[in-house]
Amino acid sequence: MRIGVLTGGGDVPGLNVCVKAIVKSAAERGWQVIGFRRGWSGPLNCNPENDAPLGEWMQALSEEDVRSIDREGGTFLHTSRTNPGRVRADGVPDFLAGHFPPDQDKGLVDCTPHILGLLERLRIDALLPIGGDDTLSYAARLSSAGVPVVAIPKTMDNDVYGTDYCIGFSTAVTRSIDSIHALRTTTGSHERIAVVELFGRNSGETALLAGYLSDADRVVISEVACDAGRLAEMLLQDRSANPSRYAMLVVSEGARLIGGDVIERGEADAYGHRKLGGIGQILGERLKELTGVGIVGQQLAYLMRSGPPDSLDRMVAASFGHLAVQQAAARRFGVMVAMQDGKYTTVPVDSCLKGPKHVNVDAFYDAESYRPKVPDMTGKPMFLY
Repeated sequence: MRIGVLTGGGDVPGLNVCVKAIVKSAAERGWQVIGFRRGWSGPLNCNPENDAPLGEWMQALSEEDVRSIDREGGTFLHTSRTNPGRVRADGVPDFLAGHFPPDQDKGLVDCTPHILGLLERLRIDALLPIGGDDTLSYAARLSSAGVPVVAIPKTMDNDVYGTDYCIGFSTAVTRSIDSIHALRTTTGSHERIAVVELFGRNSGETALLAGYLSDADRVVISEVACDAGRLAEMLLQDRSANPSRYAMLVVSEGARLIGGDVIERGEADAYGHRKLGGIGQILGERLKELTGVGIVGQQLAYLMRSGPPDSLDRMVAASFGHLAVQQAAARRFGVMVAMQDGKYTTVPVDSCLKGPKHVNVDAFYDAESYRPKVPDMTGKPMFLY
């Protein structure tokens, strides 16, 4: 067999571990692995008429090529947020110019026929895309068109529907906890209120767990609009009760104030998403006005996804990689590898189309006090989602 693999969307720690596991597992079976570079941009830009297609957009992967990649974070295949089904006119490769008519409304070009033809031309027997719900939504489209797909979920937000865990989540929480604790020294020294903004577009799970495990005073998540006035009163009480006279607030980047909107900026990407970020600064300025206390504002952003993976992400990434190859060996396609109830399994590849997961507010969050709250841990999942 010949396997194709790619990594799309935002990078997370554990991607290299997963790719290495795929290559090793394939090599044990005598299979070939082709790595597409820069996510879906790889196959989009591969010219099937080129006599030497390997290079900038794809490469053969041997065990030697991946021998040490698991020691680093990110993805050595590189990544992008390309969607071959929605390509701007100026993003269509020159060799495809004029091949496919643009959409009448938005002027976007659907280059899926090229992707299907390329995969057939390269004799790809199984395609293993690694990504979040956006990357995998295009994988689901290819699957519906007959491409043999085994998808692998990754995202530090842990919000891909159908799996309890996504590659990158544990390390993101670990990095966040470390940073929250480190910021206590500066915040306490100046007797201020810290506002720590974490990634989390639709799901506040990263902020919820990071705040819960770091024992932050308050946590504002994407799922619950925030009353700045009430939050300010609570933080003043928290600060007063702290011998060092400071308070810690964790906030999801997708959070919003009551009556306000999620803070977005820039142009929408190929999946219709604009960049998030800035609620921490806005909320911090409002809290300073309401409390009269100085603010230590910190947007962790890419630091959450930088560096090598922790042990849990290594274990899940390697297991997902091996499981995906095992599915290909059994010719069980149209699936996404997943974890449910603490066990490895598979679900239909189009599960990601059912929407992102959200925090179960009733079970794990007190919306009145802006705090994680689990009245009874019995029977609850390991990750409070």
